[in-house]
Parts: sequence; structure tokens; C-alpha cells
Amino acid sequence: MHTLVLALDGAWQVLLAGLILGAGLPVLFALGIRSLAYGAGGDAEVSHARPHRIGTVVGYALFAVVILGVLLGLTYIVASGMGKTISFEHLYPTIANK
Repeated sequence: MHTLVLALDGAWQVLLAGLILGAGLPVLFALGIRSLAYGAGGDAEVSHARPHRIGTVVGYALFAVVILGVLLGLTYIVASGMGKTISFEHLYPTIANK
């Protein structure tokens, strides 16, 4: 029974990471595209409303989060290829020895 609990504990962590990294970044990208359409207004929307500045700002902020996520993933891959790891001891990630 103890082994089953440990397996399920690891399984939900993998599921959560998969949802955040596997589906989370594409969802943020899609929301960024939708925000840019709201920001452009006019022919970009069905209602042909006037442009909204907040939509453009939110769209670019979402794209920045997606780019940072991709760069962090690439940094993790490169660091593990060099026998190092990423440390989050400070506010920003750093490459540290294992």
C-alpha cells in the first residue's frame, strides 16, 4: 500500500508539470493572440469595436511569459547536457554544479 501511495504522489506531480508546461504555454500564447485581436479592434473582431490599448499590452505581456518559459526550458536542457543543473536559490535562475 505504501508503494501505491508513493507512485500516485509522483504521478500527480508529473501530471501537474505536464499540464503547466505542455498545455500551459500554448494556452498563454493563444490568449496573447486573442488579446492582440482585442487590442487591434476593428476588423480583427466580430463586433468591429474600436481599438483597446490594454489588449495590446496584455498580449505582449503574455508573449513575454511564453518566451521566458521557452528560454528557461532551453537553459535546463543545455545545463543538463553540460552536467550542471538550474538553481532557483535567488530570485532568478542560475546554472550551478550538480
